Amino acid sequence: MCGIVGYVGYRQAAEVLMEGLKRLEYRGYDSAGIALVDNGRLSLTKRQGELDVLRGVMPRSEARTGIGHTRWATCGRPSDRNAHPFMSCDGKLAIVHNGIIENYAALRGRLESNGHRFTSETDTEVIVHLLEDHYKGDLRQALADSIKEIEGTYAIAAIRDGGQEIAAARKENPMVIGLGVKENFLASDVTALLSYTNKVLYIMDGETLSITPSEVKVFNAEGVPVEREPAVVTWSAEDAQKGGFEHFMLKEIFEGPNAMHNTLLGALDMIENGEVLPRIDFRSVKLVACGSSFHAAMVGKYVMEEFASLPTTLELASEYRYSPGARETPLVILITQSGETADTLAAAREARRRGCRTLAVTNVVGSTITREVDEVLYTKAGPEIGVAATKTFLAQMLAMYLLAIRIGYAKGNLSHDSMRSALSSLRQSSNMVQSVLNRMHEIEEASKMIDSAEHCFFIGRNINYPTMLEGALKLKEISYIHAEGFAAGELKHGPLALLDSTTPVIATAIKGDPTYEKMLANVSEVAARDSPVLGIGLEGDTELARLCERVIYVPKVKPVYSPIPVTVALQILAYHVAKRRNCSIDKPKNLAKSVTVE
Repeated sequence: MCGIVGYVGYRQAAEVLMEGLKRLEYRGYDSAGIALVDNGRLSLTKRQGELDVLRGVMPRSEARTGIGHTRWATCGRPSDRNAHPFMSCDGKLAIVHNGIIENYAALRGRLESNGHRFTSETDTEVIVHLLEDHYKGDLRQALADSIKEIEGTYAIAAIRDGGQEIAAARKENPMVIGLGVKENFLASDVTALLSYTNKVLYIMDGETLSITPSEVKVFNAEGVPVEREPAVVTWSAEDAQKGGFEHFMLKEIFEGPNAMHNTLLGALDMIENGEVLPRIDFRSVKLVACGSSFHAAMVGKYVMEEFASLPTTLELASEYRYSPGARETPLVILITQSGETADTLAAAREARRRGCRTLAVTNVVGSTITREVDEVLYTKAGPEIGVAATKTFLAQMLAMYLLAIRIGYAKGNLSHDSMRSALSSLRQSSNMVQSVLNRMHEIEEASKMIDSAEHCFFIGRNINYPTMLEGALKLKEISYIHAEGFAAGELKHGPLALLDSTTPVIATAIKGDPTYEKMLANVSEVAARDSPVLGIGLEGDTELARLCERVIYVPKVKPVYSPIPVTVALQILAYHVAKRRNCSIDKPKNLAKSVTVE
């Protein structure tokens, strides 16, 4: 959460920073600010609200050095005074920060007693006062000394008056350096840098660094210089643009087929050749994730037991490390789109402490999770700017199928022919998605059933129970309608009491699934309570149509693969409801893309 960007070079720093912040606004948009070294002096501009508010008050500047920040509030409500950057009492130092300073109250009390004047309610402000105390002419060293007093997590960037240097530090919050010619960049995410460079250095936990126009110096926690080869990012700046779509979310829904193709590209051969999980030395699997990734994990449980016949359990990342843990040491698969989710990182460390083998499923090369686990499977969905996960969720589900097929074949539960058949079905998954996209206008019309609702239920069974949980999450995230997902068999155990003619129900029933007949009975129960039912089923299903006011049809597919097209239909459904309700679709209130705090 929150986005940092920094620049030192020959360009107008304010322009570079504003463009970078625009690309990082998905990480937070409660407030934004920029600090510049202008004619040797520090200047600071910051405002509550989205980035356009800041843009409207930014003075023209020829500064060539600066740092910027877009905020998702954690400590201190959104306001001008709580916006970053923060400046030292003497006006000579400024910092921006992502993360949480856990011991800020004690630090603030000590600093105030020593004469430091605080201007905000934030934990972040203690950092600039610590920096002021420690500064003796070396900005990076002062920052390294300051963070020794800090308990918590951080990505910090600092500048001083009179210099063309950024000092930075990182612990459990992402940071990447962009390398240019006579200029260098810093950001929370490579998307902020791609207009200028695709050559990057990923910064590791505990490292500090000094950035000038001509060089980047990185030091480990002991102050020893670190040498690291740059990486080349294959995404382009255009990949992070809307490309003519009204919203990033809609663009990313339409990028689903390409994201799935890229995830499968190369992975199919790796699965067939045994390069993924070369050792199958475990007897059970535990899937750990948060949010949408947890719903992908739930689908993973079904497919792992379908293809691999392995006992598979699920745990929320935020709960995993507080559970006592069993004596068994399962393969722990951790799913995180960003690779920076704080709870999932903590779960990865706990799994390794328990002696478990760990595998991460992530979309971001070089992210923190890749250094915390034994093995990694990349989803390769490309950058996703909209806060609500769409194409990355599809890619995560696809990864679950790939892993289940790999383990099932290695364990002997799948014959070679069965494995090839399953992989062939996955090759057709992008066609399934495209078929749903071709029904965009039909889904848009069907979605009008929900516009005026205050409450909405999503019901499904078997492998489409988690699909409906994800559908409910999408609707509540971007339309602000209260939506809940239920296993349809649980309706009689309480939820039926809430149904009436004002509560629409979205129900998925997949012909050929062993729960299909029971699902029809559940739909009938709902209709009997006067709730309008919007069905989702396979093309040609007339039985479902008789029970529902409307039906959204998806292509005929084996039930085990049905979450793929159903998910896309639900994403489109949520999008159109939110659009008609004039909601902030790409940047829903109170949410941010990458959850880097617990």
